[in-house]
Amino acid sequence: MFKKWIGVLASCKLFDGIDSREIEDLLDCLKPRLMNYGKNDMVAIAGERFEEFGLVLAGTVAVTKENAVGDRIIIDILGPGQMFGEIAVFAGNNLWPATVVAQTACAVAFMSPDVILGTCKKQCINHKRLIINMLRIISGKALLLNQKLQYLSMKSIRRKLSSYLLEQHKKQGQTTFMMPLKRNELAEFLNVTRPSLSREMCKMRNEGIIEFHRESIKIRDLDALKSL
Repeated sequence: MFKKWIGVLASCKLFDGIDSREIEDLLDCLKPRLMNYGKNDMVAIAGERFEEFGLVLAGTVAVTKENAVGDRIIIDILGPGQMFGEIAVFAGNNLWPATVVAQTACAVAFMSPDVILGTCKKQCINHKRLIINMLRIISGKALLLNQKLQYLSMKSIRRKLSSYLLEQHKKQGQTTFMMPLKRNELAEFLNVTRPSLSREMCKMRNEGIIEFHRESIKIRDLDALKSL
């Protein structure tokens, strides 16, 4: 069932250092549960009970939360090879901490934490590697959540936007790149209104700092962006 997803699984940090043939053997122990979703389907709903974490095999999902007044905030956008729910499930929390929505048609593999931490009946040599990889993933997610809090703590839209653009520039290594989020999604991610975000982007364009067309961004003045 999962043979066609081996390439995606190999790209997942959970299987870092494990080759494709060994991943196939591990799947017999992990026994993942495959689920398919259509665009805008609810993959997980905050507050509902759960006992597994998810791994995206195809498509993209958005991890979201609602603030006190009911506005949706996008926490993250996940694609093939990325996971969600692993921090909560390993913390022993049996309720989804956030809502996960399919942005496109997608396939998700769900796995129990017990098969990661439990004793492997087949004595798989890569089982210890899974545990080490999961610890690294959870630590990395904690750092990303801290970064998200930094965005939310910034009062100025310009500071939030500048920080986000610099982060994307660093990730992609170019001054011209495609944004991973659409305009309304970026507004939700930065916790600002879309009209306010659009106005700020237009101001920065008029000042010669950036250029943009839809999701394409070009940083024209990197020093000016850093100074913001």
